[in-house]
Amino acid sequence: MEYTRLGRSGLSVSRLVLGTMNFGSRTSEEDSHAIMDRAHEYGINFFDTADSYGAQQGEGLTEQILGRWFAQGGGRRDKTILATKAYQPTGDGPNENGLSALHIRRAVDASLKRLQTDYIDLYQMHHIDRNTPWEEIWEAFSVLRQQGKVLYFGSSNFAGWHIAQAQEAARSRHFLGLVTEQSIYNLMTRWAELEVLPAARHYGLGVIPYSPLQGGMLSGVLRKQREGLAVRSGSGIWAAAFAEQREAVEAYEKLCAEIGQDPAHVGLAWLLAQDGVTGPIVGPRTAEQLDGTLRALQITLDGDTLAKLDEIFPSPAPNGAKPAPEAYAW
Repeated sequence: MEYTRLGRSGLSVSRLVLGTMNFGSRTSEEDSHAIMDRAHEYGINFFDTADSYGAQQGEGLTEQILGRWFAQGGGRRDKTILATKAYQPTGDGPNENGLSALHIRRAVDASLKRLQTDYIDLYQMHHIDRNTPWEEIWEAFSVLRQQGKVLYFGSSNFAGWHIAQAQEAARSRHFLGLVTEQSIYNLMTRWAELEVLPAARHYGLGVIPYSPLQGGMLSGVLRKQREGLAVRSGSGIWAAAFAEQREAVEAYEKLCAEIGQDPAHVGLAWLLAQDGVTGPIVGPRTAEQLDGTLRALQITLDGDTLAKLDEIFPSPAPNGAKPAPEAYAW
């Protein structure tokens, strides 16, 4: 396993992040525990979850599954860099969502109880809260840090200017601020390159891409269809998105075949090659799926292949894939 620093912090994390969104909803608790054990065997030490993951609102089922796994002992908690999130509704009350000091206090205590631990390594804001001032958020977070309940803080689904706001507000308090941004980012969804990635690099945040294979559309979906396998992109919103991108997906799978690599592994390897990316979140439903992701760490995409991928899935920047504002102005 390869390791890197978590943003500008001194914390070392694996370059693949184990996502747990499927645990409790699409993956049984027994299989979830097996996946986490397998991840540790491979040296994956960075696990990502959220208080909203699981079957029912407010139950935090996925966190409970992690908590019962930690409770088995064997150094499981000590070997894990644990990241969770808050913001999403945890109930029907008016203060059971967002990033108010009250909700943050209640949410972190509930997560700690479910996770059966006394601290969280990385506590992430699941979304920007436009109704809560940064002074309130950072004051609440500083209390958590002083109490030893949280070590580092991160954001998710932030715009570049949200990152700037957060960091400048933290700087005014002489606080470390954010060390990560978790954002949707993959070959087919590259909007983060305009503002989010440049902001993250400037402020020293490690970027943690989620949905690295665009809901399975970058995992060899056409080949799977030919083989008669069920694919996520064959229904719902993914079906419509796939219909729009079919020609690009065909070119992508053809390129992957030419270089002799599985499309899913190429998609992950491309993310690993991007400046500022800490590691993509992989969300296996089975231990066997986790096994396959390790291949991405062994792939080095040469300049010619990277250029061809840019041709197939161009950056949203119309001016030579430059970051903002050069993307749309001089």
